[in-house]
Amino acid sequence: MKPPLVVKCPTCRIPVIWDSEHIYRPFCSERCRLIDLGQWESESYVVPVADPLDQNTDPGPE
Repeated sequence: MKPPLVVKCPTCRIPVIWDSEHIYRPFCSERCRLIDLGQWESESYVVPVADPLDQNTDPGPE
């Protein structure tokens, strides 16, 4: 039998066992899950995206 997978809570870094008994995984608790959700909601976290309109790759008419 393999040992359980253990990950660190993204918010507080406490080890969390990754199994069906830990309903907030990868977070250790609902509190840490809500803190993370709040960070996304307040746009403290962002996913970088390259906007094709910002990149002037079209040389245009010469």
